[in-house]
Amino acid sequence: MAAEEEPVVATCHCGQVEIVLAKTPDVVVECNCSLCTKYGVLWTYYEASDILGMPEGSITDSYAWNGENVDFHRCSNCGCITHWMPRSASRSRRGINARLLPKTLLASARLRHRDGAETGKYLD
Repeated sequence: MAAEEEPVVATCHCGQVEIVLAKTPDVVVECNCSLCTKYGVLWTYYEASDILGMPEGSITDSYAWNGENVDFHRCSNCGCITHWMPRSASRSRRGINARLLPKTLLASARLRHRDGAETGKYLD
């Protein structure tokens, strides 16, 4: 039987926002859409059930591109992009800014490139 993995914590620059994840990500994604490019984020995706702790809504500000699909959250204190949440209750996947995780945890993750600007498909 495999040993259970320890939870990992993603934190913004000031430490106000903490997101507790059930496991270290295997894959991180660089998206080339206009928003992700400007944010400079790497995303890692988790099912809601694999997120053990999320920030209270009052400590983040959010933005929805065209008012649709997902809300991008940032720390209301230091401004770091922290995560995105789907607007539809039927969607269970969330995006976490992998740049908020300890660098040592990201070293073993596979980097993928997503063409969010055009096709929505992975380029590798």
